[in-house]
Parts: sequence; structure tokens; C-alpha cells
Amino acid sequence: MNEVLIPAFCKGQELQQQIYHAKNNGNADSFDIWWLAQSGFLIQWNGHCVLLDPYLSDSLTKKYLTTNKPHTRMSELVITPHLLDCIDIVTSSHNHTDHLDGETLIPIFKHNPGIQFIIPEANRNFVVDRVQCDHDFPIGINEGEQIQIMGFTFHGVPAAHNEIERDDRGRCKFLGYVIKFGKWTVYHSGDTLWYDSMVSTLKPFHIDVAFLPINGNDPSRGVAGNLNTEEAAHLGKEIGARLVIPHHYDLFTFNTANPEDFASAARNVRQPYKILKLGEHWNSQTI
Repeated sequence: MNEVLIPAFCKGQELQQQIYHAKNNGNADSFDIWWLAQSGFLIQWNGHCVLLDPYLSDSLTKKYLTTNKPHTRMSELVITPHLLDCIDIVTSSHNHTDHLDGETLIPIFKHNPGIQFIIPEANRNFVVDRVQCDHDFPIGINEGEQIQIMGFTFHGVPAAHNEIERDDRGRCKFLGYVIKFGKWTVYHSGDTLWYDSMVSTLKPFHIDVAFLPINGNDPSRGVAGNLNTEEAAHLGKEIGARLVIPHHYDLFTFNTANPEDFASAARNVRQPYKILKLGEHWNSQTI
């Protein structure tokens, strides 16, 4: 186990208070983002909080502790799930535990009784079993579909992890979400590689902020892969994103990347970007 973990920029009750303040003062003209580690982000807009693919436990570290694929944590936990008690909507992009974690989601559901939960429809039975919820509780979506909740419109787009995988009814098991609210549009990739129709699918949305993974695709890791640092920078440029925020790094020692490599690649193609520290806040007024 690492002796020194990467420290959070902001964590715990201090982070909770930041989120409360933003929610209590939220308006339609701007929005706030916090990176909560791995692919987890929290968005606040107009007094509503959306939590994207949170992983806020050590469930994977415990699960793989005595295996040949240890998930050794390399960064601090920024916030415990019970402190996130002002969440309106939460998403899961696919069934891997760092995007669908029972130890994270079950307490979040408990402390947010009115919460809405968005998932790929193809994953409903697995999700219900993992998070111990009623079968009809999750709101399912597929590629090309959209749902509206509290002023947010969620569009399902395919994700390739490592391929675009479908169930026996043709529904995508891995999704990204394009989310439109007010005058803003963000794209949360989930886990994905670059696929043939990706640019033509995403570019028409005129994305303001794209959350893209950078940890790459190394088969020796024994897990499905993602865009690497250069691919993430180029994808942001190709889809016309006004800003790219990288994710999926600095959580597990065996499956990470150097965000400075992404920054260099983004500068080379003149793609605006922002590298967030763990628990760091960003506001759209800076875009």
C-alpha cells in the first residue's frame, strides 16, 4: 500500500459546504463542476445537483487485495457518500464497479430520498441486484434516446469499452451521456475508446465541456481500456469541445496516466483544457 496518497484539493465537510453554497445560490447563467476522482463528477446548475458515475469507497481495493490484480489506491477519498445529501440525479454509464458501486450508491440513495437514477436500460437487472433497489427505480436510456429531468436533458450515446457491446435486444451496455441544461451542454464519456462514428455523433451537440478518460488501453493490465492522453486531446478538438476535463487517472496504481501528457497533447492541437485536482471546483464563468 502507498505510504503517501495524493492529497485532495478539497474534501469532506469543506467540500460538502462548497456544494451547499453553490446549490443555494445556483442560477441558470452558469454551472459548477467538482471532480470527485476516477470518472466521478458533480455538476450544480440552477439549484440542482447531478452526480456522474461516482466511486467513493474502497470496495475494489478490498475485493482485489489478495489477487494478482491489486487495486492499490493512490489518492485520498475526497468525500464519503453520506455527506452528499443534496443530490437530485445520479448516473451510471456501465456496470463496472468504479462506475456502479454499491458501497457508494446505496448510502447516496438513503440520504437523498427523492433522487433520480439514470442507467443504460440494457443493464437494469444487473444494476438492481448490485445496488439493491426496486426494479422500476432506475430510469433506463439507450443510444439515440433522451430523457428530461429537472431542466436537464440526458442523451444516450454509445461508448466502446472496448467495443460497443449490446444486449440481445440491441441496447448498448456502455453509454456516454450528453447533458443539455439551459444554454450549456456537457459530455460525460463513461469509459470508451474512439469508434468510427464518435465524432459525427458528438459534434452536432456543440459541447461546452467534455469529460474524457486518458488512462489508455494496455491489455497487460487485464481490464478494458480507454482513450489515451493524445486521443482525448484530439477527440476534444475534433468534436469542437470548448473545454476538455480529463478523468480516469490517479486512483489505482496499475491503471493510470500522467495528466501532464494530456496537457501537452492538448496544447499541441490547441484544445482548451482544465486539469482539476481531486475535489477541486470549476465554474463555467471561466470558459
